Amino acid sequence: MIVYRVGKTRYATDLTGEGARLNGGRWNHKLTACIYTSESRALAVLEYTVNINIEEIPRTLSITTFEIPDTDIQKLSIAKLPGNWKDFPAPFSTKAFGDLLLEAAVSPVIRVPSSIIPEEFNYLLNPAHPASRDFKIVEVKDFVYDVRIKLI
Repeated sequence: MIVYRVGKTRYATDLTGEGARLNGGRWNHKLTACIYTSESRALAVLEYTVNINIEEIPRTLSITTFEIPDTDIQKLSIAKLPGNWKDFPAPFSTKAFGDLLLEAAVSPVIRVPSSIIPEEFNYLLNPAHPASRDFKIVEVKDFVYDVRIKLI
């Protein structure tokens, strides 16, 4: 299965989840490693867009293409998520929920609905899972962010 991530070029090849470990995210608190990816390039750009201020967009971005196993994916339906999972900013409940899933390491990959478009999916890659060795970076390409997206 192919998934995508948009981020700073210097972290484009990171398979440790260090960025999420240092900063936290919707599905993890700081100190819990995770690699956030999306099912399409467009969703990866959209997710990046809602999580960054226009003033903070770096000049050097990349879009990383990962190949991950398409088996042993823990698929979560909306009914299984905390009731406030779409709130902004991301609530404590989703971070705690994700921490438990990542720490339990039941699966190397967790599929969650996008809080922007719930019919599309993000994939949380768990670098702490033994099967994370099967995560492969297929391609890293420079990505020029079109700021018109933020101006709409």
